[in-house]
Amino acid sequence: MLPTIAIIGRPNVGKSTLFNVLTQSRDALVADEAGLTRDRQLGRGRLETQEYFVFDTGGLFNDQSDAMADLVTQQALQAVKEADCVLFVVDGKAGLMPVDEFIMRQLRTFDTKIYLVINKTENLDELSASNEFYRLGINKIHAISSAHRQGIESMMESVLAEIVPPVEALEDEPETSDDIPTIKVAIVGRPNVGKSTLVNRMLGEDRVITFDQPGTTRDSIAIPFERDGQPYILIDTAGIRRRARVYEMIEKFSIIKSLQSIENAHVILMLMDAREGMTDQDASLLGAILDSGRGLIIAVNKWDGLQTEERELVKTNLDRKLHFLDFATIHFISALHGSGVGNLFDSIKKAYHAANSQIQTSQLNDLLQELLIANPPPAIRGRRIKLRYIHQSGYNPPRFMIHGNQVDELPESYKRYLINHIREKFKLQGTPVRLEFKQGENPFEGRKNTLTPHQVKKRRRLMKHVKRN
Repeated sequence: MLPTIAIIGRPNVGKSTLFNVLTQSRDALVADEAGLTRDRQLGRGRLETQEYFVFDTGGLFNDQSDAMADLVTQQALQAVKEADCVLFVVDGKAGLMPVDEFIMRQLRTFDTKIYLVINKTENLDELSASNEFYRLGINKIHAISSAHRQGIESMMESVLAEIVPPVEALEDEPETSDDIPTIKVAIVGRPNVGKSTLVNRMLGEDRVITFDQPGTTRDSIAIPFERDGQPYILIDTAGIRRRARVYEMIEKFSIIKSLQSIENAHVILMLMDAREGMTDQDASLLGAILDSGRGLIIAVNKWDGLQTEERELVKTNLDRKLHFLDFATIHFISALHGSGVGNLFDSIKKAYHAANSQIQTSQLNDLLQELLIANPPPAIRGRRIKLRYIHQSGYNPPRFMIHGNQVDELPESYKRYLINHIREKFKLQGTPVRLEFKQGENPFEGRKNTLTPHQVKKRRRLMKHVKRN
């Protein structure tokens, strides 16, 4: 088991910047704004050959009247409980603050090693910057600068040397199998449709913050877990609104992170609100998912709050508006009460395996011949389109290359005919199917037919005969 490190501190001391440095990523949003991080973010870092997990957390508050601040604090303290050690980050330029002492008292209630990290010490004398922080009663003090990458490597060498178990203890751990692939599932949708509630329901714990306020989730939170022997990574994303309604720069960054999560995931779980039905923003987001080529599952949330007549109306509208997504499975669920949530995992696995299917060329060509006999391609300007053979050219999504003549003239209706039968034959439910066409080359193109002397004389005699007549 890899060691786990939690980064703790008050708002705006550079915790997310340190997290990005330790994980060598940009997973955590960073901006000059206090309280940007809310949920705890788990990342993976490496120092030479030693790997470790690291938690980025929201800032700890001593204001008990703010409900959101209280939820952020609970998330941070849960990270402390799960970690092997804590990097308690303070601001070297601002000096020791009363809230730092409040956080220190909270951390002492846990049986977790604490390392004091004085950030923003660039251009500061290390001794003078750390003098007043000795009042916190911590001997293990490291002065760093996350923004300038100063002092971080030596700090991690010291921390890992104390928390990493000896090699003998690691050899006794049971070996894990890497044969089962990890499925990355991104949960996307408009603000306040219940994405974080669904994540918590799928995990069986309050892993991310849920609050009755749109825009609670700001970052994309990747959470690994396992169910029935299958490893997953659930990605809780920020709600995506129409561009005209996005004013804050932070929300723009959140939306960019959500769209990046779509590209990085294997399967997209699109969440809609049953009470509002499918909106224009939902249709726009579905178009972006379709362009990405990822496997897709649609979940209609808050289903338990509708009457029978309302449910029938919602289903009718979805059938009418989602005709272009006939490959996606639709589930009607309640994330709050859990009804229908367990069925999502079967659809996720089917969509993942369908998107990564690799089909033999002989099977594809047998199917193509059957389809051509049953329904031949149309004739264009008196010449029939010829589709000669097919092979798979990629996966996730499955892509198939068809070679033939006049393929540029093939109607869209015939392409849909081929796609539908390929999906039905090879059970590619939950993933889009891409068809690519390649025109057969003319071997005589650009070549001039040179006549023999006998052919030249014959041509002259023929021309004289034509002129006389």
